[in-house]
Amino acid sequence: MPSSPSARPIRIGTRGSPLALAQTELVRAKLVATGAGAAFTIEPIRTTGDKVTDRPLAEVGGKGLFSKEIDEAMLDGRIDIAVHSVKDLPTWLPDGIVLAAVLPREDPRDVLIAAVDRLTELPSGALVGTSSPRRRAQILARRPDVRVGLLRGNVHTRLARVREGVVAATLLARAGLRRLGLEAVGAALEIDEMLPAVGQGAVGVTCRAGDDLIREMLAAIDDAGAAREVTAERAMLALLDGSCRTPIGGLARHAGDGGLVLRGLVARPDGSRLIEGRRAGGIADGADMGADLGCELRSRAGPGFFEA
Repeated sequence: MPSSPSARPIRIGTRGSPLALAQTELVRAKLVATGAGAAFTIEPIRTTGDKVTDRPLAEVGGKGLFSKEIDEAMLDGRIDIAVHSVKDLPTWLPDGIVLAAVLPREDPRDVLIAAVDRLTELPSGALVGTSSPRRRAQILARRPDVRVGLLRGNVHTRLARVREGVVAATLLARAGLRRLGLEAVGAALEIDEMLPAVGQGAVGVTCRAGDDLIREMLAAIDDAGAAREVTAERAMLALLDGSCRTPIGGLARHAGDGGLVLRGLVARPDGSRLIEGRRAGGIADGADMGADLGCELRSRAGPGFFEA
C-alpha cells in the first residue's frame, strides 16, 4: 500500500451487475465528497455466484460465492476496498477483512412484482419465482396453495421473467429497485407480511483489517445508525449459524425513544413452521440483543431444525 491515500488511485472491487455498479458509484461519490484527496477506480469482478445461475446457491457453496473472488482480490492486494450488498455478505468475513463502513440504509422491504399488489391476491396455483429460502418459506407459510420455483439472475432478468409470463410473480428488494431508478415498480410488502433478509437495504464497504489509512477514509462515510442495525442483525445471524438452506429473516430499526428494536425469524423451507422473536434495547446494545435473540430462536427451533 502507498504511504498515503493519494499516492495512487484507490481500487474499489465490486460485482459487475448493474445494481452492484450503481452502489459502487454511490460509494465513490461519497468518498469524493469527503475530500479524501484520492482518485478512485472501479474494478468489476465476476464472482462464482454470478456465473452459476441455474442452481440454488446452497447447492454450489452459499451466498459467500458473491464475495469469494472479491475477498481474494483484496487479500492479494489487487483491490483496496470492496462494495457489497450487506445481505449478500457471508455470516463470517474472512480473516483479515473487516466491514469498515455502512452507508445510510434504504427501505429494507421486499417488493412483489406481479399483476396484483398483495400475496393474498395471487391466484391459487400461481408460480412465484425466487432463489431465496427466506422468501420461499414466508410465501408458502401464508399461501400454501401457490407454487414456488427457482428464479435467479439480476434485477432486470427477473423483471423480464414476470413480464414474459414465465412466472406469475417474483420478489425483489425495494432498495435495489430504487438505486436502479425503478422505485415505481411493484408493490412493497409490509414487514409483518415478509420479514427482510439480514442487512437488506444496506450497502457495506470492506477493507483489509490492518489498512489504517483506508479504514480512516471509510469511517468518514460510515452511517452510525445503519451500522448499529446491521450489527444487531448479523449478531443474530451468527448465533443461528445459518446456511443458505436455512430461511432466516431479521430487521433492526431505530425506535422513537432512541432505542433499537430487532425482529428475527427462522423457518422450515416449506413454510410449515415459522418461529419469530423480538428484542428491544439501547442503541449500543445491538450485538447483545442479536446474540440473545439468536439463542432464543435456536432454542425454540429445537434439535434438527437447521439440518432439515
